[in-house]
Amino acid sequence: MKWLIGCLLALAMVSAAFAGEDPYIAIVGNDADFNEFYFSPKYEQFLFDQDLFAVPTCIDGGTFPAKTSFTRFGAAGCEMFRSNRPANQPEVCDTLGETIGVGAWIYSGLPNARITAGNQGWFEWYVFLPKKPSGEINLCIQCGILKPNAFEFEEFDSVEKCAAETGERIGAGLCVRAAFDANGLPFTDPIIETALPKITAIAYPGPYSPTQFTPFYLTAYRNPSDYTIPATGALPGSGTSVSTQPLIGDLYSRVLLKSCMDKCIIVKLPVDGQVNGAPATTGLSTTEHSLEDGDIIYVRMDVPINNTVDVYCHRQSLRVQGIGEGPF
Repeated sequence: MKWLIGCLLALAMVSAAFAGEDPYIAIVGNDADFNEFYFSPKYEQFLFDQDLFAVPTCIDGGTFPAKTSFTRFGAAGCEMFRSNRPANQPEVCDTLGETIGVGAWIYSGLPNARITAGNQGWFEWYVFLPKKPSGEINLCIQCGILKPNAFEFEEFDSVEKCAAETGERIGAGLCVRAAFDANGLPFTDPIIETALPKITAIAYPGPYSPTQFTPFYLTAYRNPSDYTIPATGALPGSGTSVSTQPLIGDLYSRVLLKSCMDKCIIVKLPVDGQVNGAPATTGLSTTEHSLEDGDIIYVRMDVPINNTVDVYCHRQSLRVQGIGEGPF
């Protein structure tokens, strides 16, 4: 009997040790209310009803994030999507969509906000973590990227004829990429790096944070890299490390997005007391804290004025993905 009890206790301890290490995917709004156009059946397994986890999409009496004139989805204290542009554009990644009138379409997916070539703008997402993360966090962005004015002429055929990537050099004519010959002429780089969007990412405390920590900038791993961080001291700063990059919206935080495809940024799991590597001159150096379920991940993507393409993003364009502790 003692042997049996001992075995049962050992099994219970092993089960507890391995319980809850499972994937999660978080989006703006209740994760269970995902739009099926953007998520495969494999992903659907990891999009949970937050109410069952006691991680509501709105904090009772909450005022952060605030609802502003830029809010396109969400209320005060709730998960939110903002943009300086209205969310009145179709989902250009749907090749089966139809135009039925001026500004009227039938398509799969969600209404998009659009920033056109030669214009600056921004998108912001506030997402509540559905689980306490136990590993690195992926910030995955998927937006429609088209060559200038493509949808005006090609409508829902545009993504198959005029797909683009941010920072590409545009040639003369409709849906033409500038030539780039083997000798590097007439350009030295096929990508205009100053036309690439910049990413800012910050963690804010949620209703279950035991310390209500001061918000801090998240740090990404560069990929590929050697994935090393120093044993002591602050993380290396922008442009000085082969492995990490604070997501502070500077020129080292640029991303290249391809039309209708994922771009994932791997964020280092925050550790209590670790200082990020933002340069002292920026005043953005912050101290990390461990995260809990319900904490808020804020991501902003700034599109610069010398942007060369049309960028379409919506409230579910950002996915926060990772492995976390189970709620039960």
